[in-house]
Amino acid sequence: MRFLRTPLLVFLLLAGCKISIKEPPKKIAVPYSVEELQKRTFNYFWELADSTNYQIPDRYPTLTFSSIAATGFGLTSYIVGVEKKYITREDAANRTLKTLQILWNLPQGLFESNVSGYKGFFYHFLTLDKATRFKNVELSSIDTGLLMAGILSVMSYFDGDHETERAIREAADYLYKRVEWDWMMNGKEKMAMGFHPSATAHSSSDTSGIEGVFIPAQWNGYNEAMILLIMAMGSPTYPIDSTAWTAWCSTYAWDTFYGQENVQFDPLFGHQYSHVWIDFRGIQDAYMQSKGIDYFENSRRATISNRNYCIANPMGAKGYGEWCWGLTACDGPAVASMKVDGKQWTFYDYRARGAASIQTIDDGTIAPTAAGGSYPFEPEICNSTLQYMWNTYYTDLVGEYGFKDAFNLTYVTDETPNGWFDVDYLGIDQGPILIMIENHQSELIWNVMKKNPYIVAGLKKAGFKGGWMDK
Repeated sequence: MRFLRTPLLVFLLLAGCKISIKEPPKKIAVPYSVEELQKRTFNYFWELADSTNYQIPDRYPTLTFSSIAATGFGLTSYIVGVEKKYITREDAANRTLKTLQILWNLPQGLFESNVSGYKGFFYHFLTLDKATRFKNVELSSIDTGLLMAGILSVMSYFDGDHETERAIREAADYLYKRVEWDWMMNGKEKMAMGFHPSATAHSSSDTSGIEGVFIPAQWNGYNEAMILLIMAMGSPTYPIDSTAWTAWCSTYAWDTFYGQENVQFDPLFGHQYSHVWIDFRGIQDAYMQSKGIDYFENSRRATISNRNYCIANPMGAKGYGEWCWGLTACDGPAVASMKVDGKQWTFYDYRARGAASIQTIDDGTIAPTAAGGSYPFEPEICNSTLQYMWNTYYTDLVGEYGFKDAFNLTYVTDETPNGWFDVDYLGIDQGPILIMIENHQSELIWNVMKKNPYIVAGLKKAGFKGGWMDK
């Protein structure tokens, strides 16, 4: 997540829009394979976690701050690493326990600096050295939610009798139960996106200013916050009411876009993040029951419509095609307005890009995580897309930790004559690639989370029935 992102098979094979995969690729140092992609992506989390506080950097090699959401993805990635035999279970357990112990002991409070969280929530970004609040970032509900999803995954995975694994379960339970989800509702039907402490409180030694304001923006459906609300409803200590789910669903926009009928949300990450941890296949709430599908099918349709849009390519972006698509939140080339081949373009840096009936944000930037995070929904299409990107743009787009975050072939300048390619990897975009491929292959994280009592309780409270829940 970034600074308050706002929520966040008809093939239109048009002549001239397709990119032929038969074109001879550039020289490839290491040809594409799913195994190579997963291993490199896993190493982002395993190798880059801080050696003292174990938080995951928001991005690399540009080191700015750690991201609590990336740490959540990191905890879950350690499970994948064990099952893929990249690391031992013992090493993963030791790293996991240290991470949880650090999170539990980080200072709490509503201050400008030297604190990391409050009422169980964490600040969006933490400093690299001390893991305390970075500048004036907010207490983030969704980023805390993604962290807690990772925490619940290790709580359910490390189920052994060894002292370390027992300690993991205990620490994870404490961290989750500490979150005062009901406080973040601010007395409303819908949860606030976050809370900003008052500027009057300057440090943890200043006790005069325990004040602040809830961010006016609330979590309206549909977007990445499904997992957040499910965990909040499932809490045994500070639960929110089931009416929050009714209010959430009341704001859905059901429509048809590029041949697919589904609940609309433009960037693909909103159709992916909750599915990293929850298997929505065959289970339905009242809304999806009324539509005759489930949220998994909804995300599959969103993936196809996103691809169909890119194939149609109404903006005329360079490179878009059958195997080069994927609009979601990612880095971008710059904040700039300029002409390319006589056409005026507006480009962005980090931004939630996407295409849906409710809005379209398209500046020619493609992110590999869009296809990677949708892997279980359309595995053949997504795998072919990742293979094409890897083999075609390997030199500029692929590195030691897999795919770099994004690229834009339309953004052509003197400095980028062949288009723009990101230099960074982003933790919150690496996580879905690794974990969703594994969910398709083995259902690993989905099956782990089916054992978690808080996730199951939240789903039941939201009215989900059928499929694996009935079993």
